[in-house]
Amino acid sequence: QVDLVESGGGLVQAGDSLRLSCTASGRTSDVYVMAWFRQAPGKEREFVVVTNRSGDKTYFLDSVKGRFTISADNAKNNVNLQMNSLKPEDTAVYYCAAGTYLSERYYYLESHYDYWGQGTQVTVSS
Repeated sequence: QVDLVESGGGLVQAGDSLRLSCTASGRTSDVYVMAWFRQAPGKEREFVVVTNRSGDKTYFLDSVKGRFTISADNAKNNVNLQMNSLKPEDTAVYYCAAGTYLSERYYYLESHYDYWGQGTQVTVSS
């Protein structure tokens, strides 16, 4: 079992930056990839970014490329999502997810991940 805890959400204005953090505990040796998803009101949860343990494979949602970056600290079992130039359409609950493998074909699917955090709210005002 792996537990994930997110932090760092909040209310910001358009153009601002925000940093989300996700810390894993438990059987962290099973974790190979960590990802972020988000769910806006009235919409389905969508993939945002995934990175593998070594950091040499990272995939982003097109709409966040160039604005969001992801970094991992394996020693601390922590992954951070740096979000810059935030837009109102980035408003959502952001979820951290962890998986035990990486499928370059299916990484964007929720079913690819075995563990989920409780989510943290990000609100971007215009």
